[in-house]
Amino acid sequence: MITRNTGVLVCGGGPAGMMLGLLLARAGIEVTVLEKHGDFLRDFRGDTVHPSTVRLMDELGLGEGFRALPQSRLGNLSFPASDGSVIAFADFGMLPAPYDYVAMVPQWDLLAFLAKAAGDEPGFSLHMNTEATALVRDGEKVVGVRYRTADGEEGEIRAELTVGCDGRHSTLRRAAGLVPEEFRVPFDVWWFRLPKWESDAGVPAGIVPVARGSEALISLTREDFYQVAYFTAKGSDARLRAEGIERFRERVARLRPDFAGRVEHLRSMDEVFVLDVKLNRLERWHLDGLLLIGDAAHAMSPAGGVGINLAVQDAVAAAAILAEPLRRHSVTPADLAAVQRRRQRPTVIVQAFQRMLQRVVFEPLFAGTFSGPPRTLLLLSRLVPRLRAIPARFVGFGPRPEHAPAFARRRP
Repeated sequence: MITRNTGVLVCGGGPAGMMLGLLLARAGIEVTVLEKHGDFLRDFRGDTVHPSTVRLMDELGLGEGFRALPQSRLGNLSFPASDGSVIAFADFGMLPAPYDYVAMVPQWDLLAFLAKAAGDEPGFSLHMNTEATALVRDGEKVVGVRYRTADGEEGEIRAELTVGCDGRHSTLRRAAGLVPEEFRVPFDVWWFRLPKWESDAGVPAGIVPVARGSEALISLTREDFYQVAYFTAKGSDARLRAEGIERFRERVARLRPDFAGRVEHLRSMDEVFVLDVKLNRLERWHLDGLLLIGDAAHAMSPAGGVGINLAVQDAVAAAAILAEPLRRHSVTPADLAAVQRRRQRPTVIVQAFQRMLQRVVFEPLFAGTFSGPPRTLLLLSRLVPRLRAIPARFVGFGPRPEHAPAFARRRP
């Protein structure tokens, strides 16, 4: 059994884990990140980078490199109306420039970019193909994890602080005996890609929703393809797959006739990926020596695409609050509780918004009674366009946007 030591051990190389590793390394703290996969290349991870995160990149001196990554820009969020038209609900163009858009960046490019920036800092190390399998304890205190690599090596890494950023199915959360409160979600999402054609060259980037009967579909315009989400009632994955690819093509073409000539590019149901949507949060995010952030602490619905950005803001708050105690080698449960206090209210507010959206849109949709968004909302959006800046601000920056701590800021 190999035993290693580090200052902070971060389990999970997603947006929260990589951002936390970067920030703590810039604080002069030894930090090790474990990522169970061999690379970041996974389809249909969340790709929306909101204005709050774009601003953070500028504060970290990474804005120029971030903007050089492959990306498209979304200018608004819209709802389908009962007459088939689309009503803009949130207009990001009304936000102050240069943070007036949502960037659609392949997550593997974003994570590789953050890994490169963190790797430039002394004291940072990233171990790919290395999965945390259990917690190591000294009495009641968590002092590290047991790990296993892809080639079968097993060992322990001990740390002053272990941070679980290992997602909605968190191994560390389960090992800690922490159980999140689950909120009912009426839908799952099937993700797939359709090609763009030369005639689409002038199509602006945006999110296009469509709802008919008890079905809904959203398409996101990417640089060279359409990323499409088909919403289906939760638990219907097996039934819909059994219908076969031809029936699924018909469903998509009925919702989006302009995609009828493209659905043949879906060759089998193996090209359609289901996301088991969850909405939950922990009552307690920490134990002595262990902190959970991001999806490990609060899984978000894909509504609004806010999951990545909330996770990143968790990481920023954690770094800002814990850097000094870590330098003094004196992190206490009270310090970990301070991180939760800082980030819990924004989480509750955003999840309340998502649950309201489920009641107003998705539950009526799958009951066959959806007739479009509330008329008052549509009327206000049409008559007072400037009101679209309010939801844009809420979605783009969140209830409590975080700024880079002074120790992590760099000039471009």
